Amino acid sequence: MLGLCIVALVAVGITHWVYRWRNPRCNGKLPPGSMGLPLIGETIQFLTSSTSFDIPPFIKTRMERYGPIFKSQLMGAPFIVSTDPELNMYVFQQDDKLFESGYPDSVKKIFGEKQLGNIHVSVYKYLKSMMLNLIGPESLKNMLPEIEQSTRTRLEQWSCQDTTELKEATSEMVFALTAKILISYDSSKSSDNLRTSFDAFARGMFSLPLPIPGTAFHKCLQGRKRVMRTLKYMLQERRAMSREQPIDFFDHVLEELKKEGTVLTEEISFDLMFLLLFASFDTTSTAMTLLVKFVSDHPLVLKQLLQEHEMIVKQRENANSGLTWEEYKSMTFTLQVINETVRLTNHVPGMFRKAIKEVQFKGYTIPEGWSVMVCPQVQHLNPEKYEDPMAFNPWRWEGKESGASKDFMAFGGGLRSCVGAAFGKVQMAVFLHCFVTKYRWEVIKGGNIFRNPWIQFPGGFHIRLLKKDTSNSRQHISPDT
Repeated sequence: MLGLCIVALVAVGITHWVYRWRNPRCNGKLPPGSMGLPLIGETIQFLTSSTSFDIPPFIKTRMERYGPIFKSQLMGAPFIVSTDPELNMYVFQQDDKLFESGYPDSVKKIFGEKQLGNIHVSVYKYLKSMMLNLIGPESLKNMLPEIEQSTRTRLEQWSCQDTTELKEATSEMVFALTAKILISYDSSKSSDNLRTSFDAFARGMFSLPLPIPGTAFHKCLQGRKRVMRTLKYMLQERRAMSREQPIDFFDHVLEELKKEGTVLTEEISFDLMFLLLFASFDTTSTAMTLLVKFVSDHPLVLKQLLQEHEMIVKQRENANSGLTWEEYKSMTFTLQVINETVRLTNHVPGMFRKAIKEVQFKGYTIPEGWSVMVCPQVQHLNPEKYEDPMAFNPWRWEGKESGASKDFMAFGGGLRSCVGAAFGKVQMAVFLHCFVTKYRWEVIKGGNIFRNPWIQFPGGFHIRLLKKDTSNSRQHISPDT
């Protein structure tokens, strides 16, 4: 009899626990949705990959079932998922008032507790100001010759190869440049290959968060540890050096750490640097690769790009002189192509916030402590805002502003918008200029799009790069093909 009572009590306890899991307490009305299975929620469905630029299946099916705002349980935390443009904008407008950064614990383990998305907004503003001194518009003007020379050197190397796998090649190019600018890192002079560690990190960052040896997530964490170990060693080396003027990020960090009452710590600086290097390694190179793919598939786009960049060269007194800032700012159509690429690829389609206090919106309650995932990619593909949204059409940006709005959040929004947005745009524009003015190319293999919940990985896209003045009988991509 006692045994039966114990079994009954256990069954009642489990039943109550499952009920409470599926029906979280709330003072008002939660949005519709499902909390999924106990403990894992809907994480498996969320992490399922796709091979399309369309809205991810996890989001699309739930939008159709529940509407633009729904609840879920992801990566161990309760979430409100928003594809509603008005709620998205409201969340960003209320940064540090009703919402704060709200990344799940598993994401914090990957990117660090003190990275830009997690720290207090006052510290964030200070760090953002420091980073803009390095990679903001004013600094980019002086950096332009170095960016161009680095790009030309890489393209020359590619032209000597039979084929080039573009995602791998652009990752290496962008990472090398960014690491050199930010921390004076040169892989040829270092025993630690930072980019290899970032590659291990990227391959496991969107796997199930199981830190068990042999799993992709564990390899991801090990990749991060190797990167952090290298960064700490580099900072120690830099302490032993003396420079009259700060040159890179580490110099600025060391200067700031000496100040009394500074908000900066070594932990914050390492997590910040890790995030910035990863962004260069993955998001910028992904956008570059897909940009070339789109241009290759659309001859009229290539034709207008060529006209714009050849006109820039033609108007110079010396055709071989380097790009100027004025020339970069004149690249109207190029920037339209970049905007259309990042709109369609949605390389930052998910941003996290957490409710500081209970929030009421459109009759729904967002409980205090719940995370909110803002999903702007739905608006980027909204046919009411973008005619034929799945089509690559740079002309749709003609005469339009490309800053953050409720209809375009490719670089985030609010107080925590992407600090490297201008840097990334300049790198892509310079790459395009060098690419189309000096070279022709053949697409050898079209590649595949592997999409995790947030970022596309365009693997297997092979090209053969050919100098324009080379005599070659093979078929080239040109504006007339």
